[in-house]
Amino acid sequence: MSDIGSGLWAILFKGVWITVQLTVYSAALGVVVAFVVGTARTHRLWIVRFLSGAYFEIFRGTSALVLMTWVFFVVPLTLGWQLVPMWAAVLTLGCTYGAYGSEIVRGALAAVPPAQREAGVALGFTPAQRLRKVVLPQAWPEMVPPFNNLLIELLKGTALVSVLGVSDITFGAQLVRNATGESAPVYTIILVMYFVLAFILTRVMRLVERRAKASVGQAPPKDRAVTRKPSGTDPRPDLVGTPTAPGGAS
Repeated sequence: MSDIGSGLWAILFKGVWITVQLTVYSAALGVVVAFVVGTARTHRLWIVRFLSGAYFEIFRGTSALVLMTWVFFVVPLTLGWQLVPMWAAVLTLGCTYGAYGSEIVRGALAAVPPAQREAGVALGFTPAQRLRKVVLPQAWPEMVPPFNNLLIELLKGTALVSVLGVSDITFGAQLVRNATGESAPVYTIILVMYFVLAFILTRVMRLVERRAKASVGQAPPKDRAVTRKPSGTDPRPDLVGTPTAPGGAS
């Protein structure tokens, strides 16, 4: 790879930037989808729950790679317009991982104690106000850890966009491999790149989790020092009799 020089490194680092953009845009769309569908799955109207549940089941049971290819190649034949490969990938990844995220949202909302909702009713809040002021603030800290895992999965899922010709890390690695004829060094490098990106995302989400818990008064657990009582002391001082007067009966 040394004879090719900096040009190949430029291809790989350009792929890193494209991968970051794909992750950010898809995550933004996925968060919107997750909250809309996840909240709808807890709605009091059965038709809303049915439609949102159907969306979840369809996207959960569909291959993201096949769906991405379908959006890019089949939709233009039926609607007469075609998405740019980058946005076709963002749409597919956002809708797919948003469906997974909706289950996280639904579970976190359901985990809020019913007494909290009843308190909102007692205060005269509308259903939207109860959701925004009472339920979501308490459910959000419970969503962050699984959202962290889902975000890492989304980052790794961006490698699928190389089939559309989007110049992400994987597509750049294929170009470098074709130019150099070397596979092991190239794919080892992009493995490290994905790991570094995932590690950075994890650190960022840890900060988000800490802030979310602080906003509802859930301080991180602190180690408590164990104090030992001096030997020879009675652990139940309330049971020790008081001394009697000299000569008196005990």
